[in-house]
Amino acid sequence: MNSDERRNSIKKELEDKGKPIKGSVLAKEFGVTRQIIVKDIAILRAEGCDIFATPKGYIINKSTTSIIKRVIAVSHRPEEIEDELNSIVKFGGTVEDVIIEHSLYGEIRGVLMVKTPYDVQNFMEKLNKHRAEPLSILTGGVHLHTISADNEDDLNKIIDELNGKGYIISD
Repeated sequence: MNSDERRNSIKKELEDKGKPIKGSVLAKEFGVTRQIIVKDIAILRAEGCDIFATPKGYIINKSTTSIIKRVIAVSHRPEEIEDELNSIVKFGGTVEDVIIEHSLYGEIRGVLMVKTPYDVQNFMEKLNKHRAEPLSILTGGVHLHTISADNEDDLNKIIDELNGKGYIISD
């Protein structure tokens, strides 16, 4: 299999699976090194594929016109992260990312793709296990999330829930 065929196969597999696939798994499957997979993903991105690297592996963004997205500005304490994430996923929302505006580096974005209570639990376990500081610690709790949902009604329920808990930053 040549490199073009391999990249097409990687793209198809990411589209078909619909869930993250680790680079090491792809490398083993295609009999190449993980570094070759990293290069293939970079080339696919340069060709216009919307592929995200998440802690769980690579995932292709299957954006459809039916998905509604909104960027929201929020602020809360680190101990409220789990509640914030659960407030979003309980209405069928996906927390696509976290974004902060850093005074030195400008915009810093982390891909999350948290969709289910299980994803929230895994995220919190990793945060605690690695004793990691959330990005929002750099901005006093202020951060942005891109939230997606299947429809406007679900998105409004998410916004209402976050607003009711005082997480949304208003003018």
